[in-house]
Amino acid sequence: MVRETPGHTLQTTALINEAYIRLIQAKHVQWRDRAHFFALSAKLMRRVLVDFARSRRAQKRGGAAHAIPLEEAADVAPRKGVDLIALDSALEKLAAIDPRKSQIIELRFFGGLSVDETAEVLKIAPSTIHSDLDKAKLWLLREIEGGNHANFRHD
Repeated sequence: MVRETPGHTLQTTALINEAYIRLIQAKHVQWRDRAHFFALSAKLMRRVLVDFARSRRAQKRGGAAHAIPLEEAADVAPRKGVDLIALDSALEKLAAIDPRKSQIIELRFFGGLSVDETAEVLKIAPSTIHSDLDKAKLWLLREIEGGNHANFRHD
């Protein structure tokens, strides 16, 4: 990809390959179960996408930071125009408040799991996934837009 034109973007295949390489290079991983595999895979996908976005941002002339839409990083998410660096930062904050909600977002958004698959991995009901997902999305939106979290309940 280094030899590609400056406008070239990270493709889905490249994302999967990079995540796979990082996965097989992970040392001392004791695979507990399928859920552990999916959780680590989603985390690695997140790291690859965020690292790519940071790299792109750092390459901008004059240090001007521009949002890198997700569709430029890879065509793997349903939402367009997501600033991955802001999302990553907000997810870190959410994880400190409510790790489960953060993990649900990570599995759904970065891991591409369905609601039922996410419920299976986390061993909770799909209705809980829906509820937590709605709350987490609202919290993340407010965090990214600099909003107030006074009404956020993390159950």
